Amino acid sequence: MVEQGFHKAKVVGSSPAPDTMKTIFVYITAPSRAEARKIAKYLLDKKLIACANIHKIESLYRWKGKMADESEWVLVCKTVGKNYQKIVKETEKIHSYSVPCVIKIPAFSNDKYFKWVEKETC
Repeated sequence: MVEQGFHKAKVVGSSPAPDTMKTIFVYITAPSRAEARKIAKYLLDKKLIACANIHKIESLYRWKGKMADESEWVLVCKTVGKNYQKIVKETEKIHSYSVPCVIKIPAFSNDKYFKWVEKETC
């Protein structure tokens, strides 16, 4: 069932098929505000994302057998599903982390917003 006015992904089993996913968020962490802004501008210049929101966060995680407790910055990038693999590749080229976090999150948007995202990333 498709709700009027919203772009929905085609469902295969219990998860959306990657090639049919329309709007996605790409969640990327960075060690500093400067690096987060650099990544956002780089991806915007390449027309891989339409927008990036940048927020300061606290991260707790295990790294090389030890508990880490760090301040980081997160980018929440808005784009179309077909750009995800290119975003991973381009982010890995410029990111300072040896294992950068680049996560795809399905998102559903209103038609006007989706059309704007699509226009800015194609």
